[in-house]
Amino acid sequence: MDSNFKFLAQVTNPLDLHKFSDKELHEVAREVREAILKYVSQTGGHFSSNLGTVELTVALYAAYSIPPDKVVWDTGHQAYPHKMLTGRLDRFPTLRKHKGLSGFLKRDESEFDVFGAGHAGTAISAALGFAAARDQLGTKEKIVAITGDAAICSGMSWEALNHAGDLGTDLTVVLNDNRMSIAPNVGAMKNYLARLRSRPSLQHLAQSAKHAVEKLPDPVTRVAAGIRHGITHYLAPEETGTIFEEMGLEYIGPVDGHDLDVLLDVFRNVRELSGPVFVHALTVKGKGYDASEEDSRKWHGVAPFDLEAAELTKSPGAITYTQAFGNAAEECAAADDKVVAITAAMPDGTGLNGFAKKFPDRYYDVGIAEQHAVTFAAGLAAGGIKPFCAIYSTFLQRGFDQVLHDVCIQNLPVRFFMDRAGLVGDDGPTHHGAFDISFLSFIPNMVLIAPRDTTELAEMTRFMKDYDAHPIAMRYPRGTGDDRLPESRSAIQFPRAEILREGTDVLLAAVGSMVSPAFEAAALLEKQGISAAVMNARFLKPIDTETTVNWAKAVKLVLTVEENVQRGGYGEAVRDALTEAGVKTPVDIACIPDAFIEHGAQPIIRDQIGLSAAKLAERVLNKLGKRAVVDLN
Repeated sequence: MDSNFKFLAQVTNPLDLHKFSDKELHEVAREVREAILKYVSQTGGHFSSNLGTVELTVALYAAYSIPPDKVVWDTGHQAYPHKMLTGRLDRFPTLRKHKGLSGFLKRDESEFDVFGAGHAGTAISAALGFAAARDQLGTKEKIVAITGDAAICSGMSWEALNHAGDLGTDLTVVLNDNRMSIAPNVGAMKNYLARLRSRPSLQHLAQSAKHAVEKLPDPVTRVAAGIRHGITHYLAPEETGTIFEEMGLEYIGPVDGHDLDVLLDVFRNVRELSGPVFVHALTVKGKGYDASEEDSRKWHGVAPFDLEAAELTKSPGAITYTQAFGNAAEECAAADDKVVAITAAMPDGTGLNGFAKKFPDRYYDVGIAEQHAVTFAAGLAAGGIKPFCAIYSTFLQRGFDQVLHDVCIQNLPVRFFMDRAGLVGDDGPTHHGAFDISFLSFIPNMVLIAPRDTTELAEMTRFMKDYDAHPIAMRYPRGTGDDRLPESRSAIQFPRAEILREGTDVLLAAVGSMVSPAFEAAALLEKQGISAAVMNARFLKPIDTETTVNWAKAVKLVLTVEENVQRGGYGEAVRDALTEAGVKTPVDIACIPDAFIEHGAQPIIRDQIGLSAAKLAERVLNKLGKRAVVDLN
C-alpha cells in the first residue's frame, strides 16, 4: 500500500470512513484525487470523469452504512473513487491490464460492485430492483443510484424514474451533473438541467433550517433532523418545483458536488427520508487538474501520460478505422447532399467531429438513445435521405428491436457503421463487439460487410452511400489499420469476396480484422510446406457462395476466421453453404469462444483465444495432422 496515502490506506470498505472526523474526510478526498492522478497517469483509463466524483463519493459513503446499504453506479467512467474506497487501492497499478483491475464495475470483482456497469442508463432501473427486492424480503437497507447528466437523458432512465415515483419506495437517485457526457450534452434535457442550475441555490435555506433545528432540545433534534428538507421545501418558492417532483420524487438541489461539508449534510439527512428522493449535484469534470478542467473531453479517456507536463501522447503511425470512417463520411457528404450522419452521444468515438463542423445542418447527435437513433434513421430513410448511423457494435445491441422492426421489416436503406466490432481490448466484456454478425445476419433484408483495412473501409463507405436496395451495416475494429496485406485490390461488388492469395491445401476465409492474421498465418504455413489460400470475405450476409464453394472444392480444409461468436456467425454461414452445395471439405471455425472475454490488450487476448497468426497456423497443422518443422513464432 502506498505510504503517501495516510488516510486512504486505512479504508478497506466504506464503513471505515465512519471513524474519521469531517475534517479528516477532507484529507481522504484529497488523497483519492491524488491517487487518481498518480495511477491513471501511469496506466491510462477514464480520467476527467473520475476526478469529478471524488467529494460526491466520499460524502455519500461516509453518510451511508455500506454494507448493508447499496450504491448502484451508472457506467464505470465515474467509479474509480468507489473502487478506491472499497479495498482496491493497491490494485490500481493493474487498472485495465490483462488479469488486472477492470475499468468498469463487475460483480465478480468485489462485493461492493453490486451491479455491473458498462453501458449508460442502467443505474436507476437496477437500483429500483434492489429496492423492490429489499421490500419483498422485509430488510431495511438504503439503496442509492448514481447516474449522470448524459445517462439521465436515456429512455431507460425515465422509464425507471416513472416506475420509482409510482412505487413510492425508499430510493435515492443522485444526478452527477457535470454538463458533459464524453462530449457536450445535447437535447432538451440539457436545457432543462441548465435552467435548474441557474436557479438561486436553496442551500442557504437548508443551512437556515439546520441552524433552527440545532437550537431545539434533544430528542427533538433527532426527530427534526429527518424533516430538515421539509422545512427547506416549505420556505422555497413554488416555482422551484421540478419535473422530478411531478413524477413523485422529492427533489433536492442543485448542490455543489465539490463542497464536502454540504454534501455530508445533505446525504446524512437524505438517508433519513422516506420515499424516492432525487439529489441534483453539480460537479466539474476533471476537477483538480487544470488541463482536464480546461478540456475534459480531451482528457475523458487517456493513455499513460506525463502528469507534470500535462501532455497526452499522440498516437503515431497509421490512421485508425475510426478516423478513416470520419474522413470517408465527410467525402460522401460533400458528394451527395442527401447524406446525413447520426451518433448517439459519441461524436469523438465514432469519428464524426469533422463531419459535425463541416455539415452542421446534416449532423444529428441524439444523446444516449440508441433506440431512437435507429428509428430516427429509419424515418430519414423513408423520407428520401441517406442516413449514416454510426453506433458502436456493443451499443447497437440496445437498438436491436428497432433494427429488426423499424428498419429491416420495412427494408429501409439505413447505413449502419459499427465501430469497435470484435475485441476492443482494455474496456472488456461490456464493450467487446462479439455478437453483431450473429444478431444482424439472421434478419431478412440486412446486408453485412467488413473491411480488411482502412483503405477498404473508405471504399465500402462509398459503396454504401449508393446502395439503396436494402439496409446495410459495416463492422470494423478499434485501432489502426494493418499494412501487411498486398496492395492489389478489386472493386467492391455485391456480394463478392476477394482472393488475396492462392493455395492448394487449405482455404483461410477471414472476416475484416482477421484478414491480416490469416494472411500472416498463410506465410507461416508456407514455411511448414502447407499451401494456403486466403479469402477476404467482405460480405458476411449474404456470403459469396460461388467463390467459397469453388475454392472449398479445391482444398483439403476450410478454416473460417472471425472476431465474433460461433453461433450465427460467418463460419456457420460458410459451413451451411457448403453443406447445401454438397461439398464434403471439412470446415473449421476459429472465432470468439462461448464466453465473455475479459479485458486486456488486443494482441494478448487474440492470442489467448486462438486468433493470432501463430495460433491459426498451429490450428491448421493440427487439423491436417501435420507437425511444425520450424518455429511458428
